[in-house]
Amino acid sequence: MRLTRYFLPVLKETPSEAQIVSHRLMLRAGMIKQASAGIYSWLPLGFKVLKNIENIVHEEQQKAGHIPLLMPTIQSADLWRESGRYEAYGEEMLRITDRHDREMLFGPTNEELITDIFRANVSSYKDLPLTLYHIQWKFRDEVRPRFGVMRGREFLMKDGYNFDLTREDALHSYNRHLVTYLRTYERMGLQAIPMRADSGPIGGDDTHEFLVLADTGESEVFYDSEITDLKFGDRAIDYDSHAECQGVLEEFTSRYARTDETHDEALFAEIPEERRRSARGIEVGQIFYFGTKYSDAMGATVSDSEGNRVPVHMGSHGIGVSRLVGAIIEASHDDKGIIWPEGVTPFHVGIVNLKQGDGEADAACESLYGQLNAMGLEPLYDDRNERAGGKFATMDLIGLPWRITVGPRGLKNGVVELTSRRTGVSEELTPDAALAKIAAIYGKAG
Repeated sequence: MRLTRYFLPVLKETPSEAQIVSHRLMLRAGMIKQASAGIYSWLPLGFKVLKNIENIVHEEQQKAGHIPLLMPTIQSADLWRESGRYEAYGEEMLRITDRHDREMLFGPTNEELITDIFRANVSSYKDLPLTLYHIQWKFRDEVRPRFGVMRGREFLMKDGYNFDLTREDALHSYNRHLVTYLRTYERMGLQAIPMRADSGPIGGDDTHEFLVLADTGESEVFYDSEITDLKFGDRAIDYDSHAECQGVLEEFTSRYARTDETHDEALFAEIPEERRRSARGIEVGQIFYFGTKYSDAMGATVSDSEGNRVPVHMGSHGIGVSRLVGAIIEASHDDKGIIWPEGVTPFHVGIVNLKQGDGEADAACESLYGQLNAMGLEPLYDDRNERAGGKFATMDLIGLPWRITVGPRGLKNGVVELTSRRTGVSEELTPDAALAKIAAIYGKAG
């Protein structure tokens, strides 16, 4: 993409309403624009990051055998009355009526709707296990929406739902989701720690939240510092193996890590003092097992191997897709702007032409731009007739992980400058060598 043809409304000044780093930088980098309190338009740069995160979530869910679908944002109040949650959910639920005075709601979650889909179409244990998920916009009418996309009213969420014959099978689904979430967050450059949590209005006794440590987190967390040394990495795993998934659960949850709602001071005191930590955390996902809570209430049963009708065991599993954009920025920025991890960056590399209009510099930039596109990478070419300082400031603000700087002086020596946004380290390379290094970083053929 050429910057002269792109819509990137960056701001030089920080808007007064922005209280935390991610909100400030998303506004300044032209990623979002507030439409009303807690509701945002996603501008092109922000939308690209949002879609990259969404794609990673889809890929990891489908590797585990989970099946995507799409449910509506508007739901019938009757389904929620069946489950008993319509009155209990609270004022966060936006309740509406249509022109025929039918009571509806803007869905904050989808347990009732997915249970209705299941009970209408599945009747035998032979069709289990089954996990369905979607990525859909949700609405929760927060009393004080703040911090930009971190605590908005409208947000994009992946919510998945498992249906299993037995508690043992459902807990395997729980463990399988924990593995997919660890892989998902690490691909985004995040360490999200699974912590024992409170189930809230979803219900159930088994639940873990995934939290990213950050000073602006909404939750106080307590943990054993050993847990921050754990990495899932690129290890292979058989998602059908109960033992393998259980082993990952034990590895990542055996050390103490809890939110303030479930914190146990006596258990925490058993950790050696030098490893006890308290901090703030940003919730970016949660997994639940709630047994037959919804299947009992809504008649979601299947016939077992002996022909008896039994309620299915269920769980739900959410990832805050739009919230992750803010969480990544909170975890990865400096005083110049955002620092995107390679896995979610809106563009793979920036090209800065130091002397727009110079024949040799223009030709070199065009060549780099064409070759990067041919590799299947997306460069952002700053071809504006602006001062070099302004171009560098824009690239630093929007946070592309790599920048190739092209100028007449370097070209006389046959080199361009390749700079890492994260470390600030620059090196002079031939254009071909710079391309080869970028290709290797992103796993592309040079």
